[in-house]
Order: sequence, then structure tokens, then C-alpha cells
Amino acid sequence: MGPLLDGLIKLQSIENRLRTFKSKITRARRGVIFQENLLRQLQSGLEAKQEEIKLTKVQSDRLEMDLKSRDEHIAKMRAALNLAKNNKEYAAILTDLNTSKADNTKLESQILELMKNVETDQAECMEMQKQIAEQTQRVDQLRKEAEEKVADCEKEMVSVQVEWDQAAKSLPPDVLELFKRVADTYDGEAIATVGRQDERPDTFSCGGCFMRQPAEVANRLMTNDEIIRCTNCSRILVMEQ
Repeated sequence: MGPLLDGLIKLQSIENRLRTFKSKITRARRGVIFQENLLRQLQSGLEAKQEEIKLTKVQSDRLEMDLKSRDEHIAKMRAALNLAKNNKEYAAILTDLNTSKADNTKLESQILELMKNVETDQAECMEMQKQIAEQTQRVDQLRKEAEEKVADCEKEMVSVQVEWDQAAKSLPPDVLELFKRVADTYDGEAIATVGRQDERPDTFSCGGCFMRQPAEVANRLMTNDEIIRCTNCSRILVMEQ
């Protein structure tokens, strides 16, 4: 193996370190975003529950007004009983009165049920507000930790990037461009090692895609300093040390 492939192996090693820092930054930020989404879900749930309480109260108020109107009607019917001129009129008024009382009982039950629902929903709101407060603290703490981690990684990346730039200078521009293109395709893994397959001396495979490689490829890698790419995955091949 000559200086070209040695240079690529060195660059790959530095590239791996850079990608590791980038992955740590991505994970840190993704963790914050995930917790922020959970917080937004809790806040949306609270808003929906509060709107539900509001609508329930509106419905209860409407029934209260209806009940008040019916109570006034019942009062009139009671007064009318004393003024009934005959039994037939008395019986008609009494029937109306009893029907109104039964309707009022149903309305009172509905109102009571609605108010119970309001109490239950308000208790749920209090619990959700508690969860939101806890989640807000969790998000603030995680955001602070993530910012510190990102700052540390970015600081480390500065020196590693200097190493990468220095190593890149030893490679021809076309080879460097090829390395970048393949690395972007395979999340930084531009190089794959060619190793023996099944311990047989004349059988080799690509360490990237595990496809079988001709013995001629292994021989060229061991004797020449040239760019050879896997015909299956297109990674740059080097001989396993």
C-alpha cells in the first residue's frame, strides 16, 4: 500500500472522528426537540381540556336558564290550581304541573352531571398544569445540557477539522472529491476494507457491502497504490491490514 491509499486511510480516520462529533451534536439537539414536542403536546391537551370546560359551562348555563323559566311556569300553574273553575280544568292544570316537575327533575340531573364533568375536567387540568411545569423544567435543563455538549463538540471539531484539512492536502483533488462524494453517500464511510472470506486464501469480500471480490482486486491492492472501487457499493477499497 502506497502513500495514496495511506493518505485515504488517514483521512477516513479523521473523517470518522468528525462524524462522531456531528452525531453527538445531532443527538443532543434531537433530544431537546423531542422533549419540546412532548411539552407542546401537554400544552395543547390543556388548552383542549380548558375549551371543553368552557363549552360545558355554557351548556350548563343554558340549562340553568331553561330551568329558571320552567320554575316560573310551575309557580304559575300552582297559582292556577287555586283558580280552577271545575274538576276538568283542575285536572288539566295538574297534569301540566306534574309534567313540568318531571322535566325539571331531568334538567336538574343533567345540570348536576355537567357540573361533575366540570369538576373532573378541572382536576385533570390541575394535573396537566403540574406535568407542564415539570416538563418545562426538564426541557430547560436538557436545553442547557445540550448547549454545553454542542459547545464542547464544536470546540473539539475545530482541531479535528484542522487535521482533516491537513490530511486532505496530501491527496489529489480528484481523489479528494471522490472521497467526499462517497463519504456523503455512506454517512462518512467512504473506504471499505477487502478481507478474506470464510478463511479461504483466494476468496475475498468488501467490508462495506460484503459482496465477493475477485482475487485480482486483492492482488492489485497489495501490489499497487491505486483507486479501486467496489463494483457493488462504489466504496473505495483498501486491503485489510
